[in-house]
Amino acid sequence: MPSDTIDSIIADLSALSAPADAVNPYALDGPPGNAVRRANLRMALQMALARGPDLLLVGEAPGYNGARRTGVPFTSERLLLAGVAPLGQYGAERGFALATDDGRISAEPTATIAYRELAALGLFAVGWNAYPLHPHRPGNDQSNRPPRAAEVALGMPLLARVRALFPGAPAVAMGNTADRALTSLGAPHIKLRHPAQGGATIFAQGLRAFAATLGRDGL
Repeated sequence: MPSDTIDSIIADLSALSAPADAVNPYALDGPPGNAVRRANLRMALQMALARGPDLLLVGEAPGYNGARRTGVPFTSERLLLAGVAPLGQYGAERGFALATDDGRISAEPTATIAYRELAALGLFAVGWNAYPLHPHRPGNDQSNRPPRAAEVALGMPLLARVRALFPGAPAVAMGNTADRALTSLGAPHIKLRHPAQGGATIFAQGLRAFAATLGRDGL
């Protein structure tokens, strides 16, 4: 068993300081929804630890319609509440809950594409981000921006600890930022095209090729 714990990782995540153009959606001194996000993330990691994930999927940073609202990388509120039935992952019936009460249920293209392909291949992924806070354009927290190199460096110790929680799970980088972070850690991994901006088909092809190395070709 890993010597680190999920609770200690989440505690250190919640303590990370965010600059003016980023938000820590897990912060202890934030709105009440942050506690729900911490609980959602805790359940997601516990579920992955109990099952044993097929891969650790590493992204760039939480998006404003994704983990910024849910607390769980690569999910939207719609996906988190509905769950991913073929994988037995997430779902309101398993305790996952809304953290943001603004009258809408978010959808997020990257989450939709990623879990559509993961479910089709029967791959149970545990997700994390190179920069685990939500970076946004100045003055607009309902936007996204690429994390700076210093922000990715800030997130690397937590990425290393999450990777150590799942030592048997091969790491898969979604996009350039995740690829650079895992390379800096010296972590063996494969790189997939990010599905955004017309990359969905190439992402799906890359994920299928990865699944084939595991002897997996779908449910």
